[in-house]
Amino acid sequence: MNNQPIGICDSGIGGLTVAKEIIKSLPSENIIYLGDTARVPYGVRDKETITKFAKELVKFLINKNVKAIVVACNTISATCLPELQKNSPVPVIGVIKSTVDEVVNKLKSKTIGVIGTRATINSRSYETEIKNLSDKTVIFSQACPLLVPLIEEGFSTHLETKIVAEEYLNFFDDKNIDTLILGCTHYPMIKKLIQEIIGNNIKIIDSTKPATLQLIKVLKTNNLIGNNSHPTRRFFFTDITPQTEKTINIFFEGKLSGKLEKINL
Repeated sequence: MNNQPIGICDSGIGGLTVAKEIIKSLPSENIIYLGDTARVPYGVRDKETITKFAKELVKFLINKNVKAIVVACNTISATCLPELQKNSPVPVIGVIKSTVDEVVNKLKSKTIGVIGTRATINSRSYETEIKNLSDKTVIFSQACPLLVPLIEEGFSTHLETKIVAEEYLNFFDDKNIDTLILGCTHYPMIKKLIQEIIGNNIKIIDSTKPATLQLIKVLKTNNLIGNNSHPTRRFFFTDITPQTEKTINIFFEGKLSGKLEKINL
């Protein structure tokens, strides 16, 4: 079982930032990525719909005989992760709990800002996890729904994206936060821009490294670390348009050209 693949799923392509970190940290592991590009975004949908879609993603990966699943989507992690874990025969790891542990236990942050999709922010999942670890921590949350479509359009460096990001991040101007959590896996694509706007005195944390470290811990605990001399990486999407492929290659610097596989769930 050690050489079976690690499954990674997301509502679209943002989870590719997590996939990149996993590949970098675990270069001998086989990887299967599934992005639901036909039904993205999840962040504007209700809990019942998100849960239904998420179960279909997990089922697909389990049928591919994965040994563990990383839900590289804050919206799914915030909405229905416990249900996915309860019904899965393999470990299922989300991106929220590991990120919160990094911020609260390791960085000892006292006043934390969180940005994400409306579904993630409205779920209050980050607030709940933070309060479980430190009830004295102060949290301020801000939904930033326009950032994902701008990033997916390839507008990460455009003036429009800076203007929109400033509009959202101005919310934190008088909050005296010491740490900002990027509660969406798309946001690492504009991390430098966010740092420029929010200021260098504020620590920015995204879920890519904490989620990967949690995955490594789970694999070691279950004796599932792989050692493939020629690891395979497969990337499945529920819809592949020219624009989707263009955006995917922005995330992976063009390295996935011709390697994308379209599937129906």
